[in-house]
Amino acid sequence: MNILITGSAGFIGMNLAHSLLKRGETVIGVDNLNDYYDINLKKARNAVLQKYENYRFHLCDIGNTQQIQQVFREEKIDTVVHLAAQAGVRYSIENPHAYIYTNVTGFLNLLECCREHSIAKVIYASTSNVYGTNRDFPCREDAIIRTPSSMYGVSKICSELMAHSYYHLYDMQMIGLRFFSVYGPWGRPDMALFIFTEKILKNTPIDVYNNGDMWRDFTYIDDIVAGVVATIDHDDLGKYEIFNLGNHKCEYLLDMISILEKTLGKKAQKNLMPMQPGDFQKSYASIDRAQEKLEFSPTTCIEEGIPKFVEWYLDTYQNS
Repeated sequence: MNILITGSAGFIGMNLAHSLLKRGETVIGVDNLNDYYDINLKKARNAVLQKYENYRFHLCDIGNTQQIQQVFREEKIDTVVHLAAQAGVRYSIENPHAYIYTNVTGFLNLLECCREHSIAKVIYASTSNVYGTNRDFPCREDAIIRTPSSMYGVSKICSELMAHSYYHLYDMQMIGLRFFSVYGPWGRPDMALFIFTEKILKNTPIDVYNNGDMWRDFTYIDDIVAGVVATIDHDDLGKYEIFNLGNHKCEYLLDMISILEKTLGKKAQKNLMPMQPGDFQKSYASIDRAQEKLEFSPTTCIEEGIPKFVEWYLDTYQNS
């Protein structure tokens, strides 16, 4: 199978591509390698993939219509997994235009290419942020999503609506995956676990928002990859589907920090801060639908996942 992955040098994209390459799939990677965060990390991820003969990489900005069209003209593609995105809640307040450019315009460009080239299945990343200020937990896929708390959430709701319109107009198969607080090796430097690890090791205080009264459904990267691979492999899904991919465990942020402190053997200096604009106190996924249709079954708790991340971080940034 020839699988196009947008955002292949990103956190989830690289881990997914690596899993597919190891089982013999042909992966066509697309990434613009922008400088939203350390480009050397993106290049290092891509270098891991480029060791495989069945990986082909295109330096491409999906927001540029001509560039993404060229990729589709050059490659034979069976399935598209769209993971390229401008991520981050707080950055969406500083630079909202970046989210419309990549997450809305970029996705539209990709959808048009998929329509023109009759792509059989399109899988795209959404986010738990679409639930916004929703107070019904665990979050279910059939919840009404009208109260996003950030432009990041807005842009992902737009993505889901665009996917539905292409399913409705052109009978294209569109599968959306709402990811919940993904963490693990090769993670992004703007993620809480990455920031906390870096600062604790440097004896620098960490900012803990809402005075620590935050709850997240932390989901380990291998479980997310397993869910995406199951979505690729299942041929019995409907034409339009939305799935939550989470760990189905609502974890207290201060407990996560305690596990990190124990793993590092160092105590964190905490700056207790108010809630930040655009953020939300709690997220917690219902995964009943994914369990039923994808046989999705996350296996990694934070007591296991955090040490795995720390081991990667130390090998990458301190022992190399």
